Amino acid sequence: MPVKSFQGERAKKERITPRKLTVSDIMTHNLIVFKPQDTIHEVMTAFIKYRISGGPVLNDQGDLVGVISEADCMKEISDSRYFNMPILDKSVSHFMTKEVDTIQSNLSVFDAAALFSKSSRRRYPVMEENRLVGQVSRKDIVISALNMKSNTWR
Repeated sequence: MPVKSFQGERAKKERITPRKLTVSDIMTHNLIVFKPQDTIHEVMTAFIKYRISGGPVLNDQGDLVGVISEADCMKEISDSRYFNMPILDKSVSHFMTKEVDTIQSNLSVFDAAALFSKSSRRRYPVMEENRLVGQVSRKDIVISALNMKSNTWR
């Protein structure tokens, strides 16, 4: 005679759909920010001290007005040698990139990776409702990809 199972009906397992990983999950929140009136010497000192290669420039109201990077500094260092003029007393507003590409905090990590692959940018300021809330870099994307599990790779 066959043996019957006395376990009863099994509970239905609900499939848990992992939440989409967004830029706000991986971005840097505590930023080193600069002001347009800061000197380029102060900026380069901060780059060395904090081991960063760039950062956002905010005006007195906290609005994003530009980005300053090592590349901006290198260009000006090169020009200053050509014209034989010191640059260290000039302000950030002379050197910063004023046309800033930004990224929204609710964008998926995969969409952010696509943006990075189509541009030469190394970092994007992250915005929420026209306010700077963080910064995401190529390295942040790579680290998040390494930490993803196969069930969250969507």
